[in-house]
Amino acid sequence: MLARHRAKDDPSNANTSTPDGKRSWFSLGYKEGFNQWWANLSPAQTEHRVLSFVPHLQKPPTHTQTGSAPPSLKGSTTDVNGQIVDGDNVVDTRRSKEAAPVRTSSLNDPWGPRQWHSKLVPLDNSEPNKGKGRFLNEFSVERMGEETTNSLVMLHGYGAGLGFFYKNFDALSRRPHWKLYALDLLGMGRSSRPPFRINAKDREGKVREAENWFVDALEEWRIKRGIDKMTLLGHSLGGYMAVCYALKYPGHLNKLILASPVGFPEDPYAVSEALPEPTDGTVQNEVLQSSNETTAATSNAKPPPRRLPKWVSTLWDANFSPFTFVRLAGPLGPRLVSGWTTRRFGHLPPEEAQALHDYSYSLFRQRGSGEYALTYVLAPGAFARSPLIRRIQGVGRQFLEPKPTPTPDNAASSPPSTQTPTTTSASPQTASPRETGIPVVFIYGDHDWMDPAGGRASLEKIAAEKHKALLNATTREKALENGDARVEIVKNAGHHVYLDGWEEFNQLMEREMQDVEKRQRRLEGAKGE
Repeated sequence: MLARHRAKDDPSNANTSTPDGKRSWFSLGYKEGFNQWWANLSPAQTEHRVLSFVPHLQKPPTHTQTGSAPPSLKGSTTDVNGQIVDGDNVVDTRRSKEAAPVRTSSLNDPWGPRQWHSKLVPLDNSEPNKGKGRFLNEFSVERMGEETTNSLVMLHGYGAGLGFFYKNFDALSRRPHWKLYALDLLGMGRSSRPPFRINAKDREGKVREAENWFVDALEEWRIKRGIDKMTLLGHSLGGYMAVCYALKYPGHLNKLILASPVGFPEDPYAVSEALPEPTDGTVQNEVLQSSNETTAATSNAKPPPRRLPKWVSTLWDANFSPFTFVRLAGPLGPRLVSGWTTRRFGHLPPEEAQALHDYSYSLFRQRGSGEYALTYVLAPGAFARSPLIRRIQGVGRQFLEPKPTPTPDNAASSPPSTQTPTTTSASPQTASPRETGIPVVFIYGDHDWMDPAGGRASLEKIAAEKHKALLNATTREKALENGDARVEIVKNAGHHVYLDGWEEFNQLMEREMQDVEKRQRRLEGAKGE
């Protein structure tokens, strides 16, 4: 148990105070931290424990294809037993490591029968520039005995994992004809952790390459799963990548839900300062790997002084991940993590808070991979290198074709008769179909450190783009118009709004899922006219 929990049972136990009476930043004692480090619980074990708190799922399915091996410094190899060894992350493709689905019946599950499944989904590993050993960790829930007509896909934030949504899985999988998927982003959680490399030399190229690294994996997963359209929910960094996905792969979303998304506000430093070079920093030496929109500032004025200490900016720009400290700390790692987990999960029941602490530490200490994309996407202070406020207007307003990068293509400003050449200049020219809007919902906690002003400013950009699109729309496009946006605030919740205010959040999500169905019926009627 964390020291904070022992203090509840023994009031004489000084919760977070040192023997001299001074307050400590870390609730876990040195001995407890050493014991946890020595126990070396794997991510598979800790994810399983967290998911055991999902109502009606005391024995969750847990594949052991990843996250079952202790950290190591091995290079990437493939052994004769089908194991792809990638540093700390071992991807074991043998069938014996797969997990069988768990089915709950209407006798032990009032919302059943439901099927719960944990699976490792292989991605396309044939393209050399994308790297090998790419797999996404997936947790899914579906109702049995009925056709699935809608999919809800959930993406976690920076350094987290799909287990953080454990308070939402039961409630969000109750709705008939919906299937819920929670994914670990590539290079995070229990997804595979291939080396993260940036090959671009220019500033915009580095940003776009980092974004593509995540959203291309999501698109490959969607194709593997045979999902035409989905409702996409992203938290924090997952919200940022959800916006990028909507821009690069238009036509595959019914709704975009952004829970305390990062990357919307604009900061002069974030859009003008240089990005790290592939050879900069000490992180690369730690893991023995390389990490290789020119956006002008809003004015020529000198940017204001930095608000963060210089040492923070220096480490950030050197691509020194916060989790590097945990890995280098050895036996002190659990104690360092406890400073965050105690404050982050203090409102939860002790057993759940302990399980999330163990889960967090087991993920933080794994070999670095996707976490190194952060410095290319965000500047110190969590401001985006390429702010989403400059791009959000393109969501739901793109030409219906994949893009090389997550950038708006100004489809809304193009008249319906816009012609695009086909294979040759001599070929007949055909009109490019375009999206007719999708609903976008921003959700923040009422004491969220992420400023809701970014979401509110986005509403204006989205409304202006909708106005342009309707001015240039055909009669059919007007009939199929489906775009709008709004901001929701969850009471008594911080940045992890889905966990802090999970009951209100789940109710809000239930209404959003109902709204998707209502819109689908309306659009089907419009198509038939």
